[in-house]
Amino acid sequence: MSPYKSPLEGYENAEPLPTTVNADGKSLNNPPGPRSAAYDEFPKPIDSSNNGFDFHIYYMPHLTEEAKFAKELHERVRREFPELRIYRFWDKPVGPHPTAMFEVNTFNPHQTGAFFSWLVVNRGPCSVLVHPNTDDAYKDHTELMSWIGRPWPLNTELLKHH
Repeated sequence: MSPYKSPLEGYENAEPLPTTVNADGKSLNNPPGPRSAAYDEFPKPIDSSNNGFDFHIYYMPHLTEEAKFAKELHERVRREFPELRIYRFWDKPVGPHPTAMFEVNTFNPHQTGAFFSWLVVNRGPCSVLVHPNTDDAYKDHTELMSWIGRPWPLNTELLKHH
């Protein structure tokens, strides 16, 4: 038995979806339906009481150009996204993070999507760990996380006791 619940839970008695193809010849024709609640609220078990997502922007401090870029990126994020929670710039590893970084928090799905897409094209040489905040920090950093760029190994032992 799978440890994952079916993604179709709640749709057991729904009408079958059409198999017709749109004019582009590739995409499927989807009938109109209700707007997903995920546009406005984070899905459970994400706990948005403090913030929904953390973005950890990693860089290598011993590479002069990369460190310079990361500092400039930090300033740009502060200027362009002042409504987000933006932490200080770390020039060494902190917590489970294996290299220097800075952290940015988002508070709703719109901010999360906008900041994610902005980082995809503006992160330069930096890698970004993106994770939700649930009541399980270990799972947040190991199973529910995503990477923009090259993944880094985390010191997850620090998270097992929180």
